[in-house]
Amino acid sequence: FFLSLKLEKKTKGKLQKQICRVVLDHFEKQYTAELGDAWSSVRDVLTSPWCWQHALLLNRFSQSPGLESSLAEQGYHPAFPAALPYLPAAFRCYSRTAPGRVPAQKHQPGRLKDYYLLNAASLLPVLALEVKDGEDVLDLCAAPGGKSVAILQCACPGHFLCNEYDDLRSIWLEQTIESFIPDPLINLVTVSKLDGRQIGDLQPESYDKVLVDAPCSNDRSWLFSPDPQQAVLRLMQRKELSSLQFQLLRSAVKALRPGGSLVYSTCTLSRAENSDVISLILSSCRSVMPVDISGMARGVSQEFTLLSGMQQHELLVLPEKGRAWGPMYVAKLKKVSST
Repeated sequence: FFLSLKLEKKTKGKLQKQICRVVLDHFEKQYTAELGDAWSSVRDVLTSPWCWQHALLLNRFSQSPGLESSLAEQGYHPAFPAALPYLPAAFRCYSRTAPGRVPAQKHQPGRLKDYYLLNAASLLPVLALEVKDGEDVLDLCAAPGGKSVAILQCACPGHFLCNEYDDLRSIWLEQTIESFIPDPLINLVTVSKLDGRQIGDLQPESYDKVLVDAPCSNDRSWLFSPDPQQAVLRLMQRKELSSLQFQLLRSAVKALRPGGSLVYSTCTLSRAENSDVISLILSSCRSVMPVDISGMARGVSQEFTLLSGMQQHELLVLPEKGRAWGPMYVAKLKKVSST
């Protein structure tokens, strides 16, 4: 099998997208206040799709001879250092500083894909979760499925529930899992369409590890909202997101066994949807405590630009030219007693 990894030229569709002024103005005000001097360089990256980078998460279940050597010829290198506290041997991700992307592989029933294209920072929540073989795992808001696939690149759970409330996104999730995971392992995976806010009550203390990759105001995509009226509506509804995120997080805590841990993540820079949500769950829920992830943060600081001044249980990846990963917020908690 030989795969030509010619980089696509600047994607015309992306470059033709117009910046949504109403969103940019909103971000300008909020993130200047929250990020200070860092915002101007972050803004330059977020508003310039031609400088965005794409990483490849290789599929350990697919045989693709020559793929890694071909990537090396294209200037790709392993994205995560071996010094990380948790980095399974089978977990292989490649990135490079140059922008551009290799072609995406199409879904073909019965055939596994060789790699998953993604923002490399989106793998940090998975590495923070530290899933081990045999553990029962819940991915509470799983679509489109990249993090679910990444978890299965790390370990073989005892049982793995991938949940997605939205019907269309749930179909997308099922297709993603079928594209990357072989039949014997798929039997360990259940795809559900439950309201994530109710799972904790429906399945109390059922999981060793829970990932809450919460619905959020996706800074990258919102900046290119094609419909200004939709953008205004999104910004109005944005205030309600932190309430939803807190409810999802509270449900995740209920679903977690004592001694188990959860990771909360978003792809927004917004403090209200990140640190504030975690602070609220820590102050209102005595059964959980923060977990120090500063070791992982130090380990990835060469590959990612991290916001300084964060607490030890959290990190925030800031997009920067040459390291255009993120935004990605990650926080880790542990359940110390029954809810």
